[in-house]
Amino acid sequence: MKRHVVPVIAVIFILTSGCMSSPPDLDGDGISDSEDLDIDGDGWGNNIELNCSTDPLISISVPSDIDGDLVCDFLDSDDDGDLWGDFTELDCSTDPLDNSSVPADYDEDMICDSLDQDADGDGLPNDWEQVRGFDYLDDQDYISCHGMTEYCMRTYDDFTFAESHNSFSTPEDGIIAGINHLTGLQSQWEDGIRAFMLDPYHPSELQNEREDVVFCHALSLPNTPPCLFGSVDAFEWLRSLNSLHNNSTGDIVSLLIQNHRVPGEHLEYVLNETGILDRAYIHELGSPWPSIGDLSLSGTDVVIFIEMEYEDNFSKLLPAWKHTWDTPYGESNQAEMTCNLGRGDSSQPVWHMNNWLSTFGLSDATKAEEVNEYSTLLNRALLCWEQVGDRPTFIGVDYWEQGEVTNVTKTLNDMAHWSDDIPPHP
Repeated sequence: MKRHVVPVIAVIFILTSGCMSSPPDLDGDGISDSEDLDIDGDGWGNNIELNCSTDPLISISVPSDIDGDLVCDFLDSDDDGDLWGDFTELDCSTDPLDNSSVPADYDEDMICDSLDQDADGDGLPNDWEQVRGFDYLDDQDYISCHGMTEYCMRTYDDFTFAESHNSFSTPEDGIIAGINHLTGLQSQWEDGIRAFMLDPYHPSELQNEREDVVFCHALSLPNTPPCLFGSVDAFEWLRSLNSLHNNSTGDIVSLLIQNHRVPGEHLEYVLNETGILDRAYIHELGSPWPSIGDLSLSGTDVVIFIEMEYEDNFSKLLPAWKHTWDTPYGESNQAEMTCNLGRGDSSQPVWHMNNWLSTFGLSDATKAEEVNEYSTLLNRALLCWEQVGDRPTFIGVDYWEQGEVTNVTKTLNDMAHWSDDIPPHP
């Protein structure tokens, strides 16, 4: 039993024994000691003093209370009242008994900078920033990728991009029939599409030089010219893409090029003349894909896939069906859509989920509205993610304006696994 407990018990015994004609009142406050919650009148209750290891019968024995909050230092989790807990201050190497000694906390999240993995609160870990030359104590010194700093740390194969099929095939681009979208590159870019399927051709047998390359959607019919429904200047289209890309930060652009009718030298010439080729990432087959942030920071922020591999070595033109794979495409109804292998190597983590329906071989706007609807498209993407084991890298659509392909990709990118709770609709 503690030494100061015995006198208290003794006083209580004397008071109740009848040995005194009048009850003792140690502090002279008119309240008998047997009923006085603060026997010595020092402003600290008896029980509190016992808990604080001071003597409730001696007025000069009072608990230490540095911050004056009437919680003794022995029990106070923040002795100096600076809003930083004692043990936290010890961990942060500041004095828990001095309210002028407080931890440095740049982002004011109550985690001291020395312990905070993201000291400036910009969404990028300190180590990640330091290695890449950013100031981890400056929230204005950062990179944002596809609108979020956190996305910069995601690898290319762990992100989902909205992709437009035959991106150039629109009335705005002068295509008169057989269109795939209502609006062109500018609108697609503004809504968040960063992956584009392109079909380069020579307009005719007489126009077959490298300067003659155009984009058009050729029909698989005998005795028909390749650009029956019109063509788009490939140089102008790609220069516009490059300009939009130059005016953004941290965005990665992907191209899937159906190159069956264009020699490698011609395609390379077009990409080089428009500034696209300089930005192309060279991926070694089988090696891990880099992060989106590193692709952007290294200046290799365009990934170019070609459907037909050339015999000569065009290292920046990645053979699509070695580095990626896709699902079947152009079905006539939704029930026919699957997550199965269409083309390529299904062991690769980068893959295209084709999501468009056709009628007589042409894009169908009504069917696009059906399969691009938010819930329908999201559920298909999650189903394929579950079946494949990897998230879809690309979701390719016709009539991107019908439905919500970019909102679906936003939702998917806020999920780490297909089984996660689905975030609110963007």
